[in-house]
Amino acid sequence: MKLSRVCVYCGSSEGVDPDYAAATIDFGRRMAEAGIALVYGGGAVGLMGILARSVMENGGTVTGIIPGFLRDREVMLREATELVVTDDMHQRKRLMFDRSDAFVALPGGIGTLEETVEMMTWAQLGQHAKPVVLANIKGFWDPLTTLLRHMEAQGFVRKPFLGGAPAELYTVVSEVAAILPTVARLVELLPEPLPSAAGPAALM
Repeated sequence: MKLSRVCVYCGSSEGVDPDYAAATIDFGRRMAEAGIALVYGGGAVGLMGILARSVMENGGTVTGIIPGFLRDREVMLREATELVVTDDMHQRKRLMFDRSDAFVALPGGIGTLEETVEMMTWAQLGQHAKPVVLANIKGFWDPLTTLLRHMEAQGFVRKPFLGGAPAELYTVVSEVAAILPTVARLVELLPEPLPSAAGPAALM
């Protein structure tokens, strides 16, 4: 299938290294130029806001999905192309999942980590085969990938099967320019329609 929408997880703060923001701006521009719509958490601050504005400033489409209780805390981005306010986090995650072809994790905090690992978990359980890509800007995700490799070596992480063959739970990309080509290639390998037996809501 062809890539059209990417869900991006990232921080509601900018982090201490300005290169994170610079990479996020670059990625947003590349998404817009490639005609790839952004699905994200709906915030106007931190890397979330930087990414969404970069996509829109370059003519792209942005769908923000935010639970009602975070409208003020994460400062809802009212100028998004589409803004969906959900009842709770579970509904937010379900909609983000349903509206996306793949998932990209930029630098972020506990929420970014939780959402990204959750997508890996559902993949391992056979609930979807959508690609999960770690945008390893300046080695940000190195500690996580070290832990995941350790878990696999100790027999606690298994790879899902796609088309009868083991598939990767995640893919690591270090250069911004390589993120979208990698995601597009992985999505093209998926059958039609995207396998999604139960979806996230069924697992909560």
